[in-house]
Amino acid sequence: MKQLPAVTVLAALLALPAAASTPITLDQAMANPDWIGPAVETAWWRWDGKQVFYKQKRDGAQLRDTWTADAGKAGRNRKVDDAELGKLDSATVIYDQKRTHAIMLRNGDLFERDLKSGALVQIRRANGTQIDAVQYAKDERSIQFRIGDDWFGWDRAERLQVPLASVRAAKDPHVQDPDALRDMQLRLIATLKRQKDERDAARARAEEERRADPTRAPAPIYLGDKLSILNSHLSPDGRWLLVVTGPKDADKGRVGKMPKYVTESGYEEFADERTRVGRNSPRGQGLKLVDLATREVKDLSLDVLPGIATDPLAALRAAQKLDPLKGKRPVTIGFSGDAVVWSPNGAKLAVMLRAVDNKDRWIATVDLPRAVLQPVHRLTDDAWVNYDNNEFGWLPDSSTLWYLSEESGYSHLYTRDAGGRVRALTQGKWEASDVAWSADGQTAWMMCNRATPVAYEVCAVTARDGSTREVSHLDGGVEDFRLSPDQRQLLVHYSAPYLPPQIATLPAGGGTAVKLTDTRSTGFKAREWIQPQFVAVPSTHGADPVWAKLYRPARLEPGKTYPVVMFVHGAGYLQNVSHRYSVYFREQMFNNLLVQKGYVVLDMDYRASKGYGAKWRNAIYRQMGHPELDDYLDGVNWMVANQQGDPNNVGIYGGSYGGFMTFMAMLRAPDVFKSGAALRPVSDWTSYNHDYTANILNTPDLDPEAYKVSSPIEYAQNLKGNLLIAHGMVDDNVLFQDSVRMAQRLIELKKDHWELAPYPLERHSFVQPESWYDEYRRIYQLFERTLKP
Repeated sequence: MKQLPAVTVLAALLALPAAASTPITLDQAMANPDWIGPAVETAWWRWDGKQVFYKQKRDGAQLRDTWTADAGKAGRNRKVDDAELGKLDSATVIYDQKRTHAIMLRNGDLFERDLKSGALVQIRRANGTQIDAVQYAKDERSIQFRIGDDWFGWDRAERLQVPLASVRAAKDPHVQDPDALRDMQLRLIATLKRQKDERDAARARAEEERRADPTRAPAPIYLGDKLSILNSHLSPDGRWLLVVTGPKDADKGRVGKMPKYVTESGYEEFADERTRVGRNSPRGQGLKLVDLATREVKDLSLDVLPGIATDPLAALRAAQKLDPLKGKRPVTIGFSGDAVVWSPNGAKLAVMLRAVDNKDRWIATVDLPRAVLQPVHRLTDDAWVNYDNNEFGWLPDSSTLWYLSEESGYSHLYTRDAGGRVRALTQGKWEASDVAWSADGQTAWMMCNRATPVAYEVCAVTARDGSTREVSHLDGGVEDFRLSPDQRQLLVHYSAPYLPPQIATLPAGGGTAVKLTDTRSTGFKAREWIQPQFVAVPSTHGADPVWAKLYRPARLEPGKTYPVVMFVHGAGYLQNVSHRYSVYFREQMFNNLLVQKGYVVLDMDYRASKGYGAKWRNAIYRQMGHPELDDYLDGVNWMVANQQGDPNNVGIYGGSYGGFMTFMAMLRAPDVFKSGAALRPVSDWTSYNHDYTANILNTPDLDPEAYKVSSPIEYAQNLKGNLLIAHGMVDDNVLFQDSVRMAQRLIELKKDHWELAPYPLERHSFVQPESWYDEYRRIYQLFERTLKP
């Protein structure tokens, strides 16, 4: 096996643990995580910034309680009494521009808080109805919100809720379709013509009275019955309504049935599965602009989007002898979150759109009087544009647009002024995300990983000159943040490898953080853990170094070689190598156990992982499992060259995407990986969902070769080593069928040294400690049996 040169690593990151770790048992590692202590969940500010509130799970139950702490003062935490709940603020809050009032949604109910007096007014008691799209009107005295397809307003002075606009995906009942027989009757029978004219006149007069009377609700606006209404967005000045439409009857594709064998009834039961990739492709959407003053409805043409008429998949269509794409490429409105943003004064409108083929993302403004889209930014990628980091909006001046873009290869913050001048406020080989602007538009706070890709802090950037600096210093473990109502403080979630998310406050301009919580149990805090060493493994394939977490003894015995275990995180586009608390905290404890038992362990952020830029993410385009395996082979070589790893005894394990990669390692590099545990693994990407898979492999009809080279079942004949497959039988993400089909393939190939462990009551993420224990007992026994000389 090729030996790599030793890597140069930041000395501080490679500091070895000073004390021996506390032994961990498998039963303890896989127990209910209550023994660790609950993470601090959603956290938010009190209206005056003097206190914070947060949610915390109860020990031994799934119930959550609300707690409060004094901002900037540790040790004054208490559980909120039930009698106080009706007076609390909310995590869902919208401020007016002057920051004198704030709208809150709590339990589906709508409130407004006066930020000077603290007075709280309830605007609406939802009673099961869902309130959406809450915003301040242009005058900032009124509040607008949507229920279903109807818009309402509430005025602070009048304390009255009024209908503002209503759209319907239906024919106007007062407009009749052309009918030759009816026309003849009206032409020949004068009485019928007179009765119709009287009805029309009465209806017209009623509409005149409605428009003249401010106490009346506006009549619905009918868009026709050939479409469905997906969303609508009212301008803060109340003049315009942008409606997002879709096809009326979208074909969802064939849906399979997932059997449940262990049920309360004692009989087999069946649930609908999701549809597969290529069988539920997104349909194109449209935009209609409604002038509420004139009730005129106009379609916004998408033909102006640059590149919309060019098919980036034309060569693949031709290769498969498929018909060329006819007309313009279908487009959907945005990804997730706000895809339509009005300026604060309601004069400007920005929309984010993306091509259904995932190759383009556009931001366009709208010329409202002319009802014309005006493209202002295009992000295009031969592989796929990122479905993350797509935030955008207007600065308080209502003329400057800001947005995140990967056009440089990394997610960074840009502004575009009224004259069309674009400025990159941040730049470099790091990622900006989760942007929050000051009320005056002069400062933006964001998450950043400037120091190293694996260390996250809160950064502040000035709009004037783009100067950027870290304002938090929490050892790179910041998870998210929230500005205080006066924007002078930050409330941050932070964590560490053995510290579940906690909260702290610090000055928004930077300064010492006051840590408000430590919810770990006494027993967990008392333990000594093997701290992961953050290492940058060099790549032999022209890529940047592959960041990884190394678990090893404090001292390696001279002359001894150690069996190597490689852990593979799931989700593909996820970052597990960071200074934060891992979603794989059980696996981290299992890695401690493996080190105790004489192994060395490496956990890598292979290509496709989050946090390393666009090139890192889309390296796997049309070849899933290939660049990632190259990275793991580099990791094995590095362990052999630098950590006394035994090249003849290498194991690998992981779940979901990690299970898929375990398959690829065992089947595509069978002479390197001796044993592997593939948990809830994808064996054939044609069985996975559309939204994720089509980004990377296109669709099976267009790109069958990409699916063939990326699906482990195509390599099953190469199995040489020892393979464990473990899968929940009611998994509605990666279907149990994936593992069953692989099992049948291995049976037909007469393969030995493999087993399938099914879990009848577990879904994709296991819940029961007994299932966790059984699964990891099997993994541990597999490694002990096969990797120890």
